[in-house]
Amino acid sequence: MQQHYGVSDVEKLLRLPKRTLRALVAAGFVTPERGPRNAWQFSFQDLILLRTAQALVDANVPARRITQSLKALRKRLPETMPMSGLRLRAVGNRVVVSERDGRWQAESGQYLLAFEGDPAQGALGVIAPKPADSTQQDWFEQAVALESSDATAARAAYERALAAEPARADARLNLGRLLHEAGEFVQAERIYREAVALGSRDPLLHFNLGVLLEDLQRKPEAMDAYTAALLADPELADGHYNLALLYEECGRAQDAIRHMARYRKLMRR
Repeated sequence: MQQHYGVSDVEKLLRLPKRTLRALVAAGFVTPERGPRNAWQFSFQDLILLRTAQALVDANVPARRITQSLKALRKRLPETMPMSGLRLRAVGNRVVVSERDGRWQAESGQYLLAFEGDPAQGALGVIAPKPADSTQQDWFEQAVALESSDATAARAAYERALAAEPARADARLNLGRLLHEAGEFVQAERIYREAVALGSRDPLLHFNLGVLLEDLQRKPEAMDAYTAALLADPELADGHYNLALLYEECGRAQDAIRHMARYRKLMRR
């Protein structure tokens, strides 16, 4: 029997905000089933597709372009062709689909060519696409699948994914969370700090670092982490809420009121 995942499971495993999840479903990127009380139920294939979308977010592709590109992509594909069989990546601020025979823009369908050589020297050739190394992706997907049944094995799989691609923010995000949940605070902080040092602007990574630092009673540092999360995503409601509470604790009433008001406004949407 195929396992299904609810909205809260997707948020926990992939750290996707609800608004992003709703936009991806509306765009037809995934088509979850309906369960009890008409709640969405996602398959493991859906998780893979959603992770791809999150990777595009991490690559700083604008959210509107992601949903537009994926909606256009779905229209260009046969109904029976699963999107998980495609490899999507960001090139600049465009979503590009890679296949064995070439690359093309998801929105326009225009094929892209890669070149080698120096035109000034009269040498210019088309580079034949090479199959991408999927090792780190395989380890990541295995880790996601293992989280609900074997957290230790999931952590090991995330570590293998990071060994293949150290800058992979989603693997660091999930591994840090698992280490935090296991009470391994030092290791969790190291994973988050390394991601920040590698240039990650993932708001949820900064948010999770803030939660960890709060648990360690390092509240000034936690406030810095929440502030960084909100700089990356001003609509991260939980970031405003947690920061409001910390401001209240340290006597900064006006800042606390401002962030709590922003939190309530976001929750009413």
